[in-house]
Amino acid sequence: MRRYFNTEGLCDPNIHYMVRLDDRLEKIKKLFVDRGKYFAINRGRQYGKTTTIRALEEYLKEDYLVISMDFQEIGTDEFRNEMAFSRAFSEILLRVFEKMYAENEREAQAPLSGLREAKGKLYLRELFVWLSEICEKVSKPIVLMIDEVDSASNNQVFLDFLALLRRYYLGRGNMPTFHSVILAGVYDIKNLKLKIRPEEEHKYNSPWNIAARFNLDMSFSAEQISLMLQEYEEDHGTGMDVYSIGTCIYEYTSGYPYLVSAICKFLDEEIFESERFENMSDVWTEQGVAAAVKLLLSESSPLFDSMVKQLDIYKDLRDMIRALLYQGEKIPASPNEESIKLGYMFGFLKEEEGHVVVANRIFEMGLLNMFIAEEAAGSEAFRYGQRDKNQFITDGKLNMDLVLEKFVTYFTDIYSHKDERFVEAHGRKFFLLYLKPIINGAGNYYIEAQTRDSKRTDVIIDYLGQQFIVELKIWHGNEYHERGKEQLREYLDYYHLEKGYLLSFNFNKKKKPGMREVHIDGKTIVEAVV
Repeated sequence: MRRYFNTEGLCDPNIHYMVRLDDRLEKIKKLFVDRGKYFAINRGRQYGKTTTIRALEEYLKEDYLVISMDFQEIGTDEFRNEMAFSRAFSEILLRVFEKMYAENEREAQAPLSGLREAKGKLYLRELFVWLSEICEKVSKPIVLMIDEVDSASNNQVFLDFLALLRRYYLGRGNMPTFHSVILAGVYDIKNLKLKIRPEEEHKYNSPWNIAARFNLDMSFSAEQISLMLQEYEEDHGTGMDVYSIGTCIYEYTSGYPYLVSAICKFLDEEIFESERFENMSDVWTEQGVAAAVKLLLSESSPLFDSMVKQLDIYKDLRDMIRALLYQGEKIPASPNEESIKLGYMFGFLKEEEGHVVVANRIFEMGLLNMFIAEEAAGSEAFRYGQRDKNQFITDGKLNMDLVLEKFVTYFTDIYSHKDERFVEAHGRKFFLLYLKPIINGAGNYYIEAQTRDSKRTDVIIDYLGQQFIVELKIWHGNEYHERGKEQLREYLDYYHLEKGYLLSFNFNKKKKPGMREVHIDGKTIVEAVV
């Protein structure tokens, strides 16, 4: 069977191209399971949690009995009271034992039979008595793994279950119980607004104050992506530079598992025909990756639908991300600020050099597209860009010099009377709104995270194989301005480009609005001043 890249559910290395998880599984076993830890794996949607859980289940079998269940198997109605939940939990547990351990765990058959007979009449405390007896009779330590644990997290019975699980885990020196407990889901339960009575607030926190900090990086490195591509290359012989393409995919995704697989899937299955590449050797290039990213951002997906939903619910988080992208705000990373915690939990944000940034370039591009789409209908800048767009494309080539020239004219005519604070807050947004209809459908742009701040932002534009760097700068004196041109020259070296663009929002009364061209160490910089 031909292996393929998978973006729908569980990944299997026998039928899918995937990053190998051996190192990750070894670390989880050594640092957490072997030490008997109670811990939670909280990561964003489609971050490989279920694939990791299933692979870990197989990895641990030699040394442990693994009870692995998914709380999505338990319906909402079964959380209505203790007995309904205990029956549903018992049925899953019995099914696991009957399927995997019936022959090898004869000593546990008596308590299992007792649990089978009593399962419809048990309160939670009685359920845990049976679980303790089963743990005592089996030949190996038991590891309890619960996936999608947050699917029932707003339910009191669920909290009562976690409270008892905590109690038995803490008492494991005096009573037989689970050796290790692993809970997996998107939500850190501490961040949920649970519907519980104030006098029971201790149940909200207590299941989690014993949880070990799970800080393993579950993203994929450029090297891991390259090793996966090497397996694909051995099967298909495209001639790609696997390390170069692996690094390129990493730069767009920061190793977010779903995004990595989605780009590879588009390259393998769709880009050749949809983008009219001549052969698969042309597909597996940086231009092919850019085309795959464009296709990914043009389609709806559960991951992006979930992102939109969460940002609609958490308005402060939405406003924070807008400020990061539009104003280049430097927001200090704080584990105690609610919006930052939510951004980390959903996988939208990450910490970089002590500040909060959007988690990866694709999220940034998708969020910019979303914000711009929301504002386009009422945006003067978007309408001007739409009006002017046909004059900027000649023979499939984008004339960036003319784009800046027209933007300078537009911005000077409309906003020259505005004060510095207004331009600092909106100048870059207006340029992005102006640019969007010009490249829409044929190109994409993103903001380089390393240069994004309140004074300087570099916009990288990809258009049908062309690449442009436009530095957007708020005027802060001539010395700073000259230093900015030198920084742009260095950036052109990094991107192997000979020409770059500098858009300066200048409040000096002696400024001369317009366009001029300067040359620095063999590089050409087109400067536009408004």
